[in-house]
Amino acid sequence: MSDLNKKSLSEIVNLIKTKKISSLEITNHFIKNIEKGKKLNSFITTCFEESIKNAKNFDSKKNFEGLLPGVPLAVKDLFCTKDVKTTAGSKILENFIPTYESSVTNNLWNQGAILLGKLNCDEFAMGSSNETSFFGKTINPIGKDLVPGGSSGGSASALAANFTPATIGTDTGGSIRQPASFTGTVGLKPTYGLCSRWGIVAFASSLDQAGPMTKNVEDCALLLEAMCGYDQKDSTSINKKKESYSKNLRHNINGLKIGIPKEYRVENMPKEIDNLWNKGIDILKKSGAKIVDITLPHTKYALPTYYIVAPAEASSNLARYDGVKYGYRSKKGQNLIEMYENTRGEGFGDEVKRRILIGTYVLSSGYYDAYYLKAQKVRKLIKNDFDKCFTKIDAILTPSTPSSAFKVGEKTNDPISMYLNDIFTVPVNLAGIPAISIPAGLDNKGRPLGLQLISKALDEQKILNIAFAMEKNISFKQSLNRWWE
Repeated sequence: MSDLNKKSLSEIVNLIKTKKISSLEITNHFIKNIEKGKKLNSFITTCFEESIKNAKNFDSKKNFEGLLPGVPLAVKDLFCTKDVKTTAGSKILENFIPTYESSVTNNLWNQGAILLGKLNCDEFAMGSSNETSFFGKTINPIGKDLVPGGSSGGSASALAANFTPATIGTDTGGSIRQPASFTGTVGLKPTYGLCSRWGIVAFASSLDQAGPMTKNVEDCALLLEAMCGYDQKDSTSINKKKESYSKNLRHNINGLKIGIPKEYRVENMPKEIDNLWNKGIDILKKSGAKIVDITLPHTKYALPTYYIVAPAEASSNLARYDGVKYGYRSKKGQNLIEMYENTRGEGFGDEVKRRILIGTYVLSSGYYDAYYLKAQKVRKLIKNDFDKCFTKIDAILTPSTPSSAFKVGEKTNDPISMYLNDIFTVPVNLAGIPAISIPAGLDNKGRPLGLQLISKALDEQKILNIAFAMEKNISFKQSLNRWWE
């Protein structure tokens, strides 16, 4: 079947269930695509032999009960996968092979999915361009000199290049939504606690959340349904009844109130981003939604708040990597302290070191109250702004990013400029609420641009429905010349 690249996840599931294609055929198709696409550097680890074995096993039994029967998937290399190397894009975990499976990936395998391999990412998810990985930068299929965004850049790149029909990433400050916007794909950051964090290599524990990355909104709903669920092993997991997001998708959004926050019209925002936003507003109006001007007054403090809270938690979480129990261990050093120092100095990249230093500083005696404690108080105010707005509206519409995909190396020497890429996404993580990015147009260079929909906690169905309705009217089409083959 020559047009498999054009098939969505939902279509592939249907083809398998109706026995029009086997799991082995579809698995071999994606393996061939991956082997032709090494220039993109989307993968850190592949496990083709095992995936072919699992596909053959599925075909012999033909169990169609799961949501993802016999579907091959690749996942971000932040999810621990039993007996398969999990590196988090870092030298310090270069040879780490977990003896256990993350809850999210386990949910996928229980629904019938098959693992193709592990996808490249910024080291420990710290980055907005997928240039901080120890295993080299990932390239955006849109153009050979463009970044795919980060930290889930490998996931976005592999999805856009048709190396996998869908994938999962993690989002700490925009790491699903920004790469989705840069590659013309759909990315959802769920409510904090909807998807288990157990078995995910931690960056910032109060912000990290796993989520789906797909070609369209219907696939996004299906994958979210497959990966979420209550997990006793995660103390922050939400115990709620599972929803059938894909079955309850609706185009009708007539009468819904959509908020437009004035604070997101930032200074020097490119005209094409503003035009895209207005285009989204017009589509919502034509669909019968009511547009409401809102204010989120503490949004302007979101970025500095995030870059205090996240590094502080990173400093604490990454203290475990000392070369003693697992991971990379330096051969240099005359004593234990020197071994620790050399291990961390050699094992971590520059961006990770930068964030550990920032985090350690804001948690240190004399600065804790001035920085970390104050940031937590501001975080509460940001959440309160959202809560207040959601008493009057159903969702919020904003741009996903302040620009389209930028060039490789363009911002590597300017961390502040890199951090500003998260300006539209970090408030959502601080508040713990869901948001989705959908492709909505192209800039004047032909690069994808995304729009972001935000809703209150556990209201994923509503933003999926709104995104579903908008997607139908946007009719985004992306044509790639497959230059990497």
